[in-house]
Amino acid sequence: MRLRVWLAAGVALPLAVACSFAGQSAAPHAQTGSNAQAQNPLSVMTSPSPLQFSAAGQMGSVTLVEQNPPSSAVFSLNSTACTDADVLTVSEVDSQHYQVTSGSSLAGCTLIASDGTNRVRVAVNPTTGSFTFPIPTAPPRRGQSESRIKHVVIIVQENRSFDNLFNGFPGADTVRTANNMGTMVPMTQEKLNGTLTPVHTHTTWFKSYDGGKMDGFVNAEQPGTDKPPFAYVPHDEVANYWKLAKAYGIGDRMFQSNTGGSFAAHLYLIAGQSDLGDVLYIPGGSGSNGWGCGDPPGSHMDQVEPDSPKEVAGPFPCLDLPSIGQEMDAKGLSWRYYASAQESIWNEYEAIPYVYSGPDWLNDIVTPETRILTDPSGPSGTLADVTWVTPNWEESDHPGANGGLYGPQWVPSVVNAIGESSFWSTTAIFILWDDWGGWYDHVSPPQLDSMGLSFRVPLIVVSPYAKAHYISHVQHEHGSILRFVEEQFGLGALAASDMRADDLHDFFEFNKPPKPFTPFPTVLKRPEDFKYPGAIDLTRAGELDDPDDAPPR
Repeated sequence: MRLRVWLAAGVALPLAVACSFAGQSAAPHAQTGSNAQAQNPLSVMTSPSPLQFSAAGQMGSVTLVEQNPPSSAVFSLNSTACTDADVLTVSEVDSQHYQVTSGSSLAGCTLIASDGTNRVRVAVNPTTGSFTFPIPTAPPRRGQSESRIKHVVIIVQENRSFDNLFNGFPGADTVRTANNMGTMVPMTQEKLNGTLTPVHTHTTWFKSYDGGKMDGFVNAEQPGTDKPPFAYVPHDEVANYWKLAKAYGIGDRMFQSNTGGSFAAHLYLIAGQSDLGDVLYIPGGSGSNGWGCGDPPGSHMDQVEPDSPKEVAGPFPCLDLPSIGQEMDAKGLSWRYYASAQESIWNEYEAIPYVYSGPDWLNDIVTPETRILTDPSGPSGTLADVTWVTPNWEESDHPGANGGLYGPQWVPSVVNAIGESSFWSTTAIFILWDDWGGWYDHVSPPQLDSMGLSFRVPLIVVSPYAKAHYISHVQHEHGSILRFVEEQFGLGALAASDMRADDLHDFFEFNKPPKPFTPFPTVLKRPEDFKYPGAIDLTRAGELDDPDDAPPR
């Protein structure tokens, strides 16, 4: 049996090598600059089985991953009442069970065990504690030959929950009343380009979730507005999104992998992990073009405390994490990341030193983002094996975005550029919104580890092999997209999220011939169109032309 140790959100370390954890972060980040700080470690003793780890008043977790067959279990220590150092011993009883034993000094602590699907909390006995935990089996990985996909495109939009953007979508799970601290209140309409911008930090997530009751979203209310985020976007403003979803597939159980904002969410889409928040602190208040290795020395992100609403000072935003881009480079595969500028807030690879300080920074970060509208076209068109497409602010659907109606023009224009190219027959396109943006959603997310899952976000799957008019009720997360990529190109898992996640294959019918592409009508089509001219009236650009698309009453 071969075991590997994973951090709570983390990097795999072979058991043959000694390692240590930062107790507050539960993930090792290479901190650059003068801000690197020593933290109380959660040590993992790797000699010999049974595996042991200790904690002194800290939060820590370890995931054991058995390779044959692949399986995993996460053991976390809730440090609320833990004040003394002690050792937890984790050993394999048989092929189906782990044994976890603690000593007397962990009295008052709670042990949290997760198999990637269910979460079990076990109070440690004041004298001694021991329990047996089933060894789960990870979803089997598919071979590359099971798919006809040669190109994967990931279009990332911003800050919308499922109840907010697809409210009333036929066959999907949405509601028109919200739970406000136990009182049901009607949801109201809020324009896509409205000014209301709910708070969506880890702290507000924790309060909104409220132990699974989903009744604390009033805590995400934008300060000074007296308007809680119990709102949904009028259908006629997002009719283009509904058309995409009806023509292909949409998932109403797509959960964000992390309980925070965009920076960490985008990290999960390239690296499968993060324990960071969304606030960047710049010394002296100087400006920053993005979140990443180019920020001034002494800058740092906030960092979430697992299973806690707290956010504390974290590392410099330059993180030595393995990423899909690095794995693809190692196999000689191509990738591109389209962004509005090289140093922009949604260019997540700016935070990965391997990319920022290497040739990929110039070769694989493509700016501006509108180049995706022309790159695939014509006989000399290009489309990488894996492509991320991030928006400009105006195209993003982010609440409060200037001219925020451009997203429903931008996304189908990108789909059209690929659909009308020679790459259509071998491409899968995933359209998702990176985080919930603070908006109300009524479905309580499963808690799989100390970072999530978070609330639902929309997911649309477009491909010549995608099922038509399909609504997926299968549990998905950000790691599902990484797992799909990994299976298509024979890549290894990066972290716990893509190891435990499904692979989105319920959306596809690879045993059927590819469907021809029918373009979606848009007003803006070319790169020069996305200059946001105020004279163009986009309020009716997504006008309904299908009676079945009529907005629900």
